[in-house]
Amino acid sequence: MLATSNQEVEVQLVEVTKRFGDVTAVESVSFTVHKGEFFSLLGPSGCGKTTTLRLIGGFEFPDTGEVYLNGRPMGRIPPNRRETNMVFQRLALFPHYSVFENVAFGLRMKRVPEAEIRRRVTTVLEMVQMSGFETRRITELSGGQQQRVALARALVNNPRVLLLDEPLSSLDLKLRLQMQEELKRLQRDLGTTFIYVTHDQGEALAMSDRIGIMNNGRLLQVGSPMEIYEHPSTPFVASFIGDTNLIQGSVDFVDEEVTAITASGLHLLVKRAGWETPGDQVYVCIRPERILMNSDRETGNVLHGKIQERLFKGHFVQYRIHVGPFTLQTTIPYGGSNRIFGMGEEVTISWDPHQAVLLQADEEGRNFDGYSPSRRDERAERTASTR
Repeated sequence: MLATSNQEVEVQLVEVTKRFGDVTAVESVSFTVHKGEFFSLLGPSGCGKTTTLRLIGGFEFPDTGEVYLNGRPMGRIPPNRRETNMVFQRLALFPHYSVFENVAFGLRMKRVPEAEIRRRVTTVLEMVQMSGFETRRITELSGGQQQRVALARALVNNPRVLLLDEPLSSLDLKLRLQMQEELKRLQRDLGTTFIYVTHDQGEALAMSDRIGIMNNGRLLQVGSPMEIYEHPSTPFVASFIGDTNLIQGSVDFVDEEVTAITASGLHLLVKRAGWETPGDQVYVCIRPERILMNSDRETGNVLHGKIQERLFKGHFVQYRIHVGPFTLQTTIPYGGSNRIFGMGEEVTISWDPHQAVLLQADEEGRNFDGYSPSRRDERAERTASTR
């Protein structure tokens, strides 16, 4: 059933499933993307996000469900007959062609008149700040310049929807941050719908109007960056978007405003969610920046611990604190009146119950062992390549 909204729907997936042999790469995925939106699919390697992008572009076809573009069911319509263009992770530029000929390639295949080709290529190279590079070979360009050429080649066809599969993953950090800003500026100026695949949470948070979080072929949550950060729907989403502390426990009692949790002997209070009942297995999610250290504003939850690790991150200092059976993380802005705590120092930490989120320990939660960006590479090596 097609979605109805005051906003024009550009792309819609309805209960889309894709299998490769015995592996289900995408399972019953449904979401909509509005016209002119920057929508990101975010998740670890192997979660199904690239397969989802390829289904939208027509490079794969769903086993069940349907993909709609501008309200039309795509069925088995091939990529060249869809109003989409794709920027691949490896860019797929022709090294023996000049910049101009790389960008003009698709137009020549469509037999566009030469004067029109020159006008459109010149215009799009100006958009991506590559004017004056028309005669350069691809091998003579930097990584960032090659990225701009790949974008120009996709945009020159005036697609309704631009699909981007981790296009910045091969760039160094400084250039990647620069290209993030340029991509967002370009999308805003053009008003083109962008669907962007990434495993980088910071990239998705910085660039997206909305984000879809995927894991194990399933879409777990869709929302704005702030919505997902403040109100994650599952333990996986909470740990994948930003740093977080997840404390597993069980519900003791519920009153009008807060819920009491027992977690390995610790007694905690958290804002009432509305669905919990005594005995439920749950997670308490508290972001590191919400935890106070040795504060005269102690409120709600007050725990005592010892600093196990201290990491200087420039504009803030990150601490790992051993509290009973748990190691909790907190971040304190560097400088000003904030003191630096020493390794092994005993501290008091506290947080307001309304600053924490209660999450259900459902099937995912019971099997959940945490997700840390620092463990991303290790997990990627163990994950089947069924993106």
